[in-house]
Amino acid sequence: MAEQEISTRLVELLTQQRESLGAAWLENVSATLRGRISVAELDRELRELYSALVDGLRTGGFDWQGDSYAEVRALLGELSRNRARQGFSPTETAVSVLAGKEILEPTTETSAEDIQAYLRLSRLMDALGLYTLEVYAKTREEIISAQSEQLMELSTPVVKLWEGVVAVPLVGTLDSARTQVVMEKLLQTLVDTGSDQAIIDITGVPAVDTEVAQHLLKTVVAARLMGAECTISGIRPQIAQTIVALGIQFGDIVTKATLADALKHALRRNSVDLGRAGGAA
Repeated sequence: MAEQEISTRLVELLTQQRESLGAAWLENVSATLRGRISVAELDRELRELYSALVDGLRTGGFDWQGDSYAEVRALLGELSRNRARQGFSPTETAVSVLAGKEILEPTTETSAEDIQAYLRLSRLMDALGLYTLEVYAKTREEIISAQSEQLMELSTPVVKLWEGVVAVPLVGTLDSARTQVVMEKLLQTLVDTGSDQAIIDITGVPAVDTEVAQHLLKTVVAARLMGAECTISGIRPQIAQTIVALGIQFGDIVTKATLADALKHALRRNSVDLGRAGGAA
């Protein structure tokens, strides 16, 4: 049978047995999802997909990437994104499509022509299943990326310790991406609070190497450009030894062993600055 004849035969079979085949498709998918989606919602999704599939076969044959299958791809994209956001697994997502292969599964009474049609439909559903998984995977990557950004925001708070003094308590590894977040949040907080003293506390940073030191220096320089003096606190004995061994130079940046020491220093600096401002007045 030619491709056109096979697609025409499939359209006939799917149209004639729409209700029974649609019900079988719904039953197969429902059994796998185990009630995690309401039957009404699932029935709506599969009915729309069933109709779009028949229309695609009728006008576009088996060219699922063509314009005739635009609605099929749109429906599968929406289904995949919803499943990804709802926490379904790749298997649970793909079954909504691949279960459609079983509805025309041949029996001993199936004619040779219909078996050929079924095999062609099976290959089509496999291709659509792969497309569904591709959209699912892309959506999951986007979700994970967004969650990572949110966690990074939460893990780099900038707090106001005193009038004119803000602090960034860092916990965990400091990399380029996180440094950028620290800079942006610190600079914005300096503007919002009018502070001129910033403390970067690295008590929770497990290790300081040359790369981490460079990231800290970039943050200090960015704060200085905004007119704020930076103090780095949390220099534990082990970190101090590592810094010396690596030959890392912090230049004229003030460093303190604890956050409390850094706060005392910042408050003294504030008092001096206020005194100078008062004398000048």
